[in-house]
Parts: sequence; C-alpha cells; structure tokens
Amino acid sequence: KKVYKNLNRPIAIMMDIKGPEIRTGEFQEAQLTKGELLDLTITTNLKIEELNNDTIKKVSINYPEIINDVHINDTILVDNGLIQLKIIEKHKDYLRCEVLTPGLLKSNRHVNLPGIKINLPPLTDKDKKDLIVAIEENIDFIALSFVRESNDIIELKNYLKEFNYHPKIIAKVENQSGIDNIDSIIAESDAIMIARGDLGIECPYEKLPLIQRQIINKCIDHYKPVIVATHMLESMIHAPVPTRAEVTDISNAVFEQADCIMLSAETSIGQYPLECISVMKTISLEIEAASPRSYRHNIELHLPKNKMLRSAVVLAQQLKRACIIVFSHSGASAQLISSLRPTQIPIFVFTDSETTFKQMRILWGIQPYKITFNPDRNITINNALQELINSNIMQKDDYAVILTNIIVDQILVETIQLRRLIS
Repeated sequence: KKVYKNLNRPIAIMMDIKGPEIRTGEFQEAQLTKGELLDLTITTNLKIEELNNDTIKKVSINYPEIINDVHINDTILVDNGLIQLKIIEKHKDYLRCEVLTPGLLKSNRHVNLPGIKINLPPLTDKDKKDLIVAIEENIDFIALSFVRESNDIIELKNYLKEFNYHPKIIAKVENQSGIDNIDSIIAESDAIMIARGDLGIECPYEKLPLIQRQIINKCIDHYKPVIVATHMLESMIHAPVPTRAEVTDISNAVFEQADCIMLSAETSIGQYPLECISVMKTISLEIEAASPRSYRHNIELHLPKNKMLRSAVVLAQQLKRACIIVFSHSGASAQLISSLRPTQIPIFVFTDSETTFKQMRILWGIQPYKITFNPDRNITINNALQELINSNIMQKDDYAVILTNIIVDQILVETIQLRRLIS
C-alpha cells in the first residue's frame, strides 16, 4: 500500500488463504525408488528418527480421516504429482503404499487424492488468523483455496460478516469436486480462479484445456470475472525468456477472453519478475490488437436497463472512433458490460466509490476512474470527459457513448447519450 501510494497508482490486493490442504509432516528427506514400500501414518507426534528407523520408510500426514476416505488401489500424489503412490494396505493408523514414480520426498509437501472427496473444513484455524490481517488492512479480494461446493463460500462469507467485512470472494477451483459443482460455485462466488496447478493433478491433464474453456465460458455467461492462474510462465522462474509453449498458453487464455491471467511463483520467487510481467503484457496486447470487432451476442441480459448496455456496445462498435463511458457506484453495470466482451472498444467506468474503483480492476476491458459525482449529471459527465482529454485518451472527433441516468420530472431515467468531441 505504501508503494502504490508513493507511485500514485492505486491497485487492488488479494489475499490467498490456504484452505483445506493435506501435507506431509517434518522428516529427513528420503529418496524413493520404484516398487519400494512407504507407510503414510496419521501419527503426528512421532519423532523424526522414529519415522525413519524402520526398514519401511514412514511419513506422517496431517489428515487423520484419510484412512476412511481412501480405498485399496487408490492413487495418492505427493509434491504436485512428482511422486505417485498406490495404496496396497489399510491399517488403523497408517496406509501402506507402493511407490509407482520414484523421487526425492521432502517435508511439508502437498498431497493430492485425485477423485476423492475429503472431509476437511473449508476454513482452517490458520485461515481465520490470516483473515484477521485482511480485515485490519481492508483487503479487496479473498481467494479461498480448494473450494469443493458453494457451501464453502457461504461459510467464508458468514465468518466475515461477523466482522462487518465484505470483500469480493474468489473461489479457487482446484479439484474434481469443484468441477462437479462449478455452476453453484460460480453463482455463490464473486469471481473464479482456475488454479491449474492442483487442478492439473486432480484431473486428467488432457482434459485441463477443456475444463479451462468451459469454466471461462460459464463465468462470462453468468457475468462473473474469471482468472487463469498457475504455470503461465513457469520456465521464467529461472530463464529470462518464455518457452514457445508458454507464449501459446498465454495467448489461448487471452483468446478465450479470461478477465485476468495471473503470475505466481514467477514473480514471488522467480529471478526475472519484471521480465515476466513485460512478457505477459506484450503477448496480451498483441493478441487483443489482432481481435476483430465483436461482442458476445449470446449473453442474456434480462432487465430493460441492462439491455441498454448491449445497445451501447453495438453503437460504439459501428462508429469508427468511439469509447463507452459508464457511471456506476456499485460497479454492477461495469460487470455486465464487461461480460459482453466488446473488442476494440475502450470502456471507461467512473465511480465515486474507492472500493468499487479497486474491485473493478479485475474486470475484462474495464478502465476504472474515481471521481466525485455532482448532483448535476451533466457536470459529472463533463468532468469525466475532461479527465480523458487531459490523459490524451480522447481526441478531437472521437465519439463517447455514455450510459448514465438523469432526472426528468422527478423520475430517474436511464439514458444512452452520444457525444462527439469537437475541441
């Protein structure tokens, strides 16, 4: 916050809470070989030497209910799928597994149970402690990991209501349960993140592109922002340039019209964080510039005033040099017009709310501005136009398709105005 204030460049902040995850415990790292036996134990109070002093290696995990959730011949994946295990025996306090894929097993590695519903609560004690920081700092977005059903989102919202804190909730879809319940999760969430790291482990990798496209389209149809995340530029953690496959991956997400594409390890621990941002920006701008003028005709807009948004898009796209200007306190109109995905048309949304201003930053195609709304609508419009002129965004002979409301005979009337800049 100090940095963006110093730079006078307000940004939105998202907190990613860990959610219900299964991990290995603390132990001395060990090399596993194919065909070797490994015991996964739920006894967490063993000392490190006790875990490693037997002929069969033992590894503790933090989820006691795993014994009841899994079956013989089920697959367990460790460390983002690098180590693959098959359950061959079930006992009261441990699972005996056969190592199918060899590798170096380390402490605190993530454990995936593909296709198996786990019974962990959606919010852990650590999540609740982390959320206190979010509340104190008034964080704009909360991303909940491993969302399995809409009730997970409801539980988070109810917890935050106790503190009178209402951020936008982003559901991270990372497992098969999340895919199975995607419609209700989209309906309950404010946005969706396609977290392809764990999702690519939990689901067959060949289906991941289809799942990504399906979720993106569903989110657009329901006016919800969607983020594509994980492994976008994985090679650039250590390399200064992307692979050609990564360039194509980013391009596909832009072609599919995701609202956001997200960097993770590339900028948090990578050696080339600024280069990653530059690469992603360059690719996105190139792909968007090549897109023909169009919009999503199949988006259903039910209210008459919302149908006006479609009319504004059609009008702006038929004019040679035009932009769309929207005035919105809540950002709802911005979200709707963003879902229409009108290409080659800049959309400027002016709001008097600091919260709305920041939360609109994840919306496709939206450039938000914060201004003071004047009781005289015409003064507000002129102030907005002057802001765009001063920023060299609008020039002489440009058209502005303006969506606002005016008062006529003490009745609030929704309007579309067409203005041409003549000086």
